[in-house]
Amino acid sequence: MFRTHLRQLPALFSIVSLVCVAPGLSAQNRFTIEQVLSPGYPFELVAAKKADRIAWIQYERGMRNVYTAAAPDFEPVRLTFYQDDHGRDLTDLRISDDGSTLVFVRGHRPNRDGWIANPSRDPTGAERAVWTVSTDGGAPHRIAEAGNPVLSPDGRWVLHVKGDEIHRARVSSGTWDDASPLFKVFAGSRSPVWSPDSRKIAFVSDRSDHSYIGVYDMETPRIRYLAPGVDFDAAPVWSPDGNHIAFIRRPGLPFGGRRGPAFGRNARPGGRPAAEESRPGLVESAFAGGYTLSIWVADARTGEGHEIWHNEPGDSAFARIRSLMWAGDNILFLAEPGNWRHYYSILASGHRGDPVELTPGEGIAEHVGVSADGALLYYSTNVGDIHRRHIWKVPTSGGRAVQLTRGDGIETYPAALASGNQVAILSAGATQPQSVALVPSTGGAPRVVAPELPSDFPTDDQVVPENVTLTAADSVEFWNQLFLPRDLKRSERRPAVIFIHGGSRRQMLLGYHYMHFYHMAYALNQYFANKGYVVLSVNYRSGIGYGKEFRNAPGRGREGNTEYQDILAAGKYLQTRSDVDPERIGLWGLSYGGILTAQGLARNSDVFAAGVDMAGIHLWGNSIDPDELSYQSSAISAIDKWTSPVLLIHGDDDRNVAFSQTVGLVQLLRAHDVYHELIVFPDDVHDFLIFDRFLKSFNAADDFFERFLKGKAVSD
Repeated sequence: MFRTHLRQLPALFSIVSLVCVAPGLSAQNRFTIEQVLSPGYPFELVAAKKADRIAWIQYERGMRNVYTAAAPDFEPVRLTFYQDDHGRDLTDLRISDDGSTLVFVRGHRPNRDGWIANPSRDPTGAERAVWTVSTDGGAPHRIAEAGNPVLSPDGRWVLHVKGDEIHRARVSSGTWDDASPLFKVFAGSRSPVWSPDSRKIAFVSDRSDHSYIGVYDMETPRIRYLAPGVDFDAAPVWSPDGNHIAFIRRPGLPFGGRRGPAFGRNARPGGRPAAEESRPGLVESAFAGGYTLSIWVADARTGEGHEIWHNEPGDSAFARIRSLMWAGDNILFLAEPGNWRHYYSILASGHRGDPVELTPGEGIAEHVGVSADGALLYYSTNVGDIHRRHIWKVPTSGGRAVQLTRGDGIETYPAALASGNQVAILSAGATQPQSVALVPSTGGAPRVVAPELPSDFPTDDQVVPENVTLTAADSVEFWNQLFLPRDLKRSERRPAVIFIHGGSRRQMLLGYHYMHFYHMAYALNQYFANKGYVVLSVNYRSGIGYGKEFRNAPGRGREGNTEYQDILAAGKYLQTRSDVDPERIGLWGLSYGGILTAQGLARNSDVFAAGVDMAGIHLWGNSIDPDELSYQSSAISAIDKWTSPVLLIHGDDDRNVAFSQTVGLVQLLRAHDVYHELIVFPDDVHDFLIFDRFLKSFNAADDFFERFLKGKAVSD
């Protein structure tokens, strides 16, 4: 870590900083940052299809390990013993149908240059490899260097796409068939999917201007293409009996495709297009009057296929679908024809006309799981409780949706058990961190099975946030979570902190979040409330959870940064509260939250007294032309107005936001004599892989706000 203070503090702040205590407990504080971040955080919950067994990955203060639990008591068992906070990521957990075999990936994904993140600076370098472990116990063993494993249902094989080819490894021996790919076809192969009997592999063969669905039979061996044509075929899914495959078909790219001349251009020698290239409207006319998406079903044995449904010509409502699944006799998919993302069902036989909406209501269908027999879809949604998530179920053929969990909890990621009696979920609440829990398939309260909370975790000292609905200057309504200190007294004016989430496709909830950074950010907001701040977490426009119109509000990002109006409205709202000192309001956030933190300090240092900007974007695009909208939408366009102090935090192997965004901003802050502090983590990524760096960052933010908000004189 490299930390520097880049200009002397004003005299007032220098004096205040001398009396600041190190992060810890004071008479007012009830708990520390480390205590509120101490519980294990479970994620990537999976369930076996033929045994009542679940597994998950658990993050514990930087240590990442695989756990499992099985019927009848579901006592958690740790299967791996990685004991160091060295930043070695653990992801992509998969379980065999019988629940006996798990595979996972150890190591972070590569950046654009193929570099695997090495935040602990191991001189031997870092790798990304597939590992396996038995749920019966025993040491895990490394299979081979790879990522994105596709485990066969019988647990014997793993597939991996390397370059444009599919490779196979035997799980038991832990070796790839590296001498050559599993099979070779013209152009590239991707998206492999095992058949239910683990004997065949469906895949996508990309041909530039079109693509096919292929089936590789390992026993024959041979390759068959399904209903080959001139379109883009993608997203293959197997029928439960393994005899058929459903897939999505979209129009191919005419006359050359992605690597050739555009539609209507006749290429000349040297690649120069003919005069016809200037004729307008040819691409549009190619699809005029036709439909743009269809679902097909093909016989995996003969290759013969037929269309079972297509969207209507000119209809954009179903022009984009995703998450194709085959459940029972039905094909399910996610679409957004109206204001909400919902799941729909059509008969695999094609005998039913329009898709049936499975997940109705004013809210999104987010995380899903299908029962072992394919008869039921379990899903998490905010229907009826817009600021939380609950679990519902519905027949995959259509019918009445039934709510399974209720109340003040947040339930996500349903994984149905093989017996059908229970559903495993991830469960959280306002004061309960995310946990693994079980819910009866008929509904009821979640029963938490893991992890056990540390004895000093401050369950009772946290506060329950409340929703506050606000309206921006341009009349856009948005929603926020307000955390009030427990010891707030009448007529007392406290400093305030605004938290701004990243994404921007996120929604903060009235409880611990299901995504890791926001889970920690929620804990830090609890800490700030515990420390005496009034805290407001803002769900600004462009986030999810409030419908397509809110998510796609005009003028976002580089097109005008209209979402900043919500942050400014939140700041002005706090200024009007009798319990907030209007001169002591701060901002903090990561990524998009960093963008809007910088916006607030640059545009409205009169409202925002200090900010912590973690990995923010400060220049949209590459233009610094004052007449360009992207530049006008950037924080640096208002650098002349920036007077409030800022703490900047960034890892220089960030794969989401270029480190140059912080490099450039620091030069401008220096040139304009703006007080700033800087923490740089060499070789770490966007949301740090080493837990100790979160502790250092959050404690530094605490210290920064202590000096520039709490230590600032109270206004009259």
